[in-house]
Amino acid sequence: MELTGAEIVVSCLRDEGVKHLFGYPGGAVLNIYDEIYKQTAFQHILVRHEQAAVHAADAYARATGQVGVAIVTSGPGATNAVTGIATAYMDSIPMVVISGQVPTAAIGQDAFQEVDMVGITRPCVKHNFLVRDIHDLATTIKMAFYIAATGRPGPVVVDIPKDVTQHSCKYEYPKTISMRSYNPTSKGHAGQIKKAAQMLLDAKRPMVYTGGGVVLGNAAPQVTELVRMLGYPATSTLMGLGGYPSPDPLFLGMLGMHGTIEANMAMQHCDVLLAVGARFDDRVIGNPKHFAKEARRIIHIDVDPSSISKRVRVDVPIVGEVSQVLDEVIKLLRADPAKPDAQALQAWWAQIELWRAQDCLKYDRGSALIKPQFVVEKLYEVTRGDAYVTSDVGQHQMWAAQYYKFDKPRRWINSGGLGTMGFGLPAAMGVQMAHPEAMVACITGEGSIQMNIQELSTCKEWNMPIKVILLNNGYLGMVRQWQEFFYDKRYAESYMNSLPDFVKLAEAYGHIGMTIDKPEDVEPALRDAFGKYKDRLVFLNFLTDPRENVFPMIPAGKGLSEMILL
Repeated sequence: MELTGAEIVVSCLRDEGVKHLFGYPGGAVLNIYDEIYKQTAFQHILVRHEQAAVHAADAYARATGQVGVAIVTSGPGATNAVTGIATAYMDSIPMVVISGQVPTAAIGQDAFQEVDMVGITRPCVKHNFLVRDIHDLATTIKMAFYIAATGRPGPVVVDIPKDVTQHSCKYEYPKTISMRSYNPTSKGHAGQIKKAAQMLLDAKRPMVYTGGGVVLGNAAPQVTELVRMLGYPATSTLMGLGGYPSPDPLFLGMLGMHGTIEANMAMQHCDVLLAVGARFDDRVIGNPKHFAKEARRIIHIDVDPSSISKRVRVDVPIVGEVSQVLDEVIKLLRADPAKPDAQALQAWWAQIELWRAQDCLKYDRGSALIKPQFVVEKLYEVTRGDAYVTSDVGQHQMWAAQYYKFDKPRRWINSGGLGTMGFGLPAAMGVQMAHPEAMVACITGEGSIQMNIQELSTCKEWNMPIKVILLNNGYLGMVRQWQEFFYDKRYAESYMNSLPDFVKLAEAYGHIGMTIDKPEDVEPALRDAFGKYKDRLVFLNFLTDPRENVFPMIPAGKGLSEMILL
């Protein structure tokens, strides 16, 4: 039987096992939408802006480990999706974005709603395709899913001209795919793994540094087993939180620009560093020349060879899937009669505890104003640490990372690499669609929430019981903090002096709104939101201390030991 291109697209999504598709219709994809209307294999979630469709698909992928899927039309629909695509690319999120294109004969003719989607997205995708021949359509979509999900994951764009969706051909969806030019490595080099195991046993001041690759590579069980078996200290990047249980005493907290003293100092002064699924980026180690001042031997495990020795030279590079490599490392360590130097490890932990005793995350708990840290701590208590937490970008994101103790992977959903304001609410939508019975909280700021606040309409249509935790300090908080520290308090355009009434705005969309302005009302409001109103979207507008800053903080270009404290 021959199918039209539009029918082939829908059949491919069905045969790929897609259950949720986020999108927004337009002329170039109307043939596809007509076929979506006729099918029941998956649900289509109509967003109110294409950026939100891609963020929702992105978060769906982060929360499930499956490939997220979005569909947008040509021209402005496609360009609206670019921010979401770049967000996913920076954080290595597996995603397929289908974009409509003008008919093939009109490509390059400045046709109505034509943009070069392949050219525009080339710098921020893992790969992209323009399908000019219907006979290539099914195979191309199969390749897109395969590329997105394997190796170092990432977004793949499939651009489909409208006439291709109208033509017909025989449909056959490939069961497997083989690409001569793309063969990601999964198994690590045995000799390098043996070197790594021996180096870990010889360490006097060891440190385990984990990144987002631990979460994306489903390696949290292996990391947890390795750290507990050796009794070594562990830290995590912003993207890796939840890869190792945060409440565990072996965990030193997040490291980097807003990391803890103990994590940063241990990272700087260790003699053997095991880096797993991390890339030594600028927000983690600051300036590489400062990091290199302290001599240490580094083992780096990553599925992406281009990430190894990119910013910091390493001694034992291991390319492979982190879960498989760690399985081999653990097997060798268990079989080796030698054990770590207990006396040296005890002395190392004694030093770490001195750093930890400085209590760098302390804040004024007696304030008459609501402290944003207090809200996050109470959110953790009320949800018993069992919520999926999305965030936007800014101070609230850092407080969420510091004070919500993630103990499971895929529970912390945020834009780390690109730092995209407007990510939080549509991300919460993607998570809620993936896990309809789960508690989902979106921690946001008054600047970020307004970038995609129209998605409150989507939440209403789908009855999503998301809890929006607005830490409202009346400023673009992180901008204000940098202006305070580095621009002599010249607060250029960082004051939000025309904010809406968020309660009325939430109610206008059909949701419940609350404003909380006293510390003693924080916990009762949260308990009402997750208890009495558990089946409704609740928008909690917490009026927080406008002058509160995120500490510790490492100024740009400085080293890990050059932290600004309270």
